[in-house]
Amino acid sequence: MSKQETAPSPTSPTGTRVDAAPRNESHARQMSPGFWVKLALMALVNALGLYGVWTAAAVGSWGIVAVLVAAVAVADWVYFSRRMVPAKYLYPGLLLLLVYQLFVMVYTGYVAFTNYGDGHNSTKTDAIEAISAQNERRVEGSEAYPLTVVTSGDDLAFAVVRDGEVEVGDAETPLAPADGEAEGDRVVAVDGYEVLDFAQIAARSGEITQLRVPVSDDPADGGLRTQDGSVSYVFLPVLQYDEATDTFTNTETGTTYTPNDRGSFVSAEGEALTPGWRVGVGFENFTKIFTDDRVSGPFLQILVWTFVFAFVSVASTFVLGLFLAMTFNDPRVRGRKVYRALLILPYAFPGFLAALVWKGMLNERFGFVNEVLLGGAEIPWLTDPWLAKLSVLGVNLWLGFPYMFLICTGALQSIPSDVLESARMDGASRWRTVRSIVLPLLMISVAPLLISSFAFNFNNFTLIYMLTGGGPNFEGSPILVGSTDILISMVYSVAFDSGVKQYGLASAVSLLIFVIVGLISWLGFRRTRTLEEL
Repeated sequence: MSKQETAPSPTSPTGTRVDAAPRNESHARQMSPGFWVKLALMALVNALGLYGVWTAAAVGSWGIVAVLVAAVAVADWVYFSRRMVPAKYLYPGLLLLLVYQLFVMVYTGYVAFTNYGDGHNSTKTDAIEAISAQNERRVEGSEAYPLTVVTSGDDLAFAVVRDGEVEVGDAETPLAPADGEAEGDRVVAVDGYEVLDFAQIAARSGEITQLRVPVSDDPADGGLRTQDGSVSYVFLPVLQYDEATDTFTNTETGTTYTPNDRGSFVSAEGEALTPGWRVGVGFENFTKIFTDDRVSGPFLQILVWTFVFAFVSVASTFVLGLFLAMTFNDPRVRGRKVYRALLILPYAFPGFLAALVWKGMLNERFGFVNEVLLGGAEIPWLTDPWLAKLSVLGVNLWLGFPYMFLICTGALQSIPSDVLESARMDGASRWRTVRSIVLPLLMISVAPLLISSFAFNFNNFTLIYMLTGGGPNFEGSPILVGSTDILISMVYSVAFDSGVKQYGLASAVSLLIFVIVGLISWLGFRRTRTLEEL
């Protein structure tokens, strides 16, 4: 008998025989094709994570670096651990929740307490650099340098002949000697750089005229700038910054500008330099909403209309959807399937396209409604304040009733038929049956959906933006808002459409929307708990 045949089987400390098959099977599972697929996917995740870390570190975003390192490390731990099976399913959702929900909420809350917006959108260091660069004058009598615009990759640079030597510099690097060729007083070639021709200079003229190349390491020596890409001059800053006193001084007038707590350099006469920088302002954005007459007036009108729009939209779509659901739930109606399919078509059509179609149909002069249905009338459906509101509600009814029709149809079909039969046998009328049995049972499943529909319409930005753009606009308002704007479209207007972008104020309104919708939802869900007793 061979040694393999006579070898004893492995035993446990108690002397019982132990089968090695489970261990081998576990090892086989580890090396299965699924394991290699998981390994490849995690390698891709790690590669993307490392690329993100490298990119964030290059621009000094150390907070993003820390988050990416932690996210990748946790992902490796979760997906290579045998004990983290539930986390394998939860982790992607939790990560997306953290990035796209919690972070956005926290950052919006932070911005709401700052003066972030046009003129105050960066740090104090960036503001000092921008003020110095934007307030420059050509040195009188300074030499004109024939200019050659060159590039290294996508970065622009200036090449000039100075003191008989070729010199090159860019926005970050002062002029310094370089290996190159010159014909007379103009550079024609530089090692490591590509010389731009006229067409290329014209294509990037905006970048070239904005470029400032320091003459030397001393900022007081000024920098080279050009207006046409062919000749450059030395420019010196009119406003010079003194780091010791943290002030700007106008070299022509002697005026001194000192920093204030509002994120600006201000003179004794109250003149402020731009840009400023972002600072905390406490609850100023919130108090401005209610105390500044220029803002509080439009805000209160929009707040009332937002509640009216959301409530009427939910009520009208629910009533119409319930009526149609009850009608086509009756077995005596023939062709119910066809009718139901036709009724959900508005819901199947993309909402923003439907709003654009209705905008054209309601056009005062050329719309289908006025031209065809009303025989050439010129009714200002979208330009009169009250008619515009009715138009918005009407279009939203057309878009929203199919959803209510679907959920009410499902809820009606889930009501036990023996309950309705018992009511009829007890002599209850049709209306009594609907009021006392059908509606209470229906509301058990529909009430949470009505609350979510209210929250959706409270923030129904797409319909307002596509149909009316919020207009007709309020006259004399410093914010570009109008009669059909709701709070969320007001946020968009304050942040982007009103000329001066006020991200802090827009974020404050966003927080108010969150609080209002959250409070109403909490009260609504608390109220619907009483229906569970049925």
